[in-house]
Amino acid sequence: MIALAVAVLPAILLLVYIFKKDAKPEPKGQIWKAILLGAATVIPIVFIENIISVILFGEGGEATSFFGHCADAFFVAALPEEGFKLLALWLVLRKNPYFDEHFDGIVYSVCVGLGFATIENIFYVVGDGNWASVGIARAIFSVPGHYAFAVLMGYYYAQHHFVKRSFLNGINILAVPVIAHGVYDAIVMNIGISEYLVLPILALLIFFCVKMHKVCKKKITAQLELDKSGNLEA
Repeated sequence: MIALAVAVLPAILLLVYIFKKDAKPEPKGQIWKAILLGAATVIPIVFIENIISVILFGEGGEATSFFGHCADAFFVAALPEEGFKLLALWLVLRKNPYFDEHFDGIVYSVCVGLGFATIENIFYVVGDGNWASVGIARAIFSVPGHYAFAVLMGYYYAQHHFVKRSFLNGINILAVPVIAHGVYDAIVMNIGISEYLVLPILALLIFFCVKMHKVCKKKITAQLELDKSGNLEA
């Protein structure tokens, strides 16, 4: 039970954080729909990731080189995960009458992203012999990582919906979180590539995460300011 709490608590805290910023809270039913759809994406994602992994590395194979880890990060993890999260977000927002503010895109996207992250975290943490250390590490990096990818997706989704329905904004809805996710995972997966590079790569990971969350904070502020100004276009 303690391990389960450790696995679930980071997502709850991040959800509370984003909800508190929403001056016009979304209906609980829509929030739960987004969270549960995000959680449900785990099933197809695991299936697709296994197929891509076999294609890239063979049956039972795994990445062992720098470029192998990068391919694993982008094509096995980032693209399928962010792709299915986007599908879930689209299902939540396509006929949602409450999607009427710029910041709503971020709110719903974060719900989807943290719904997925919670289930993923439970798999990693619960039952692991070192659940405390794994749980703490994932609470610092992995779950906030999914939160950040979701903020980026939600920002561009709202930009495309309310501001400008351009090809670039449409592409960025998926491309930006995939790139952020892929770079994050590539750094993490290469930490153990050499014992001499563990500390430099860990420092790079911390630097990247700090920068990514600063960007997300600016995106959140920008959307909140647009909503305050009443500059809403559809």
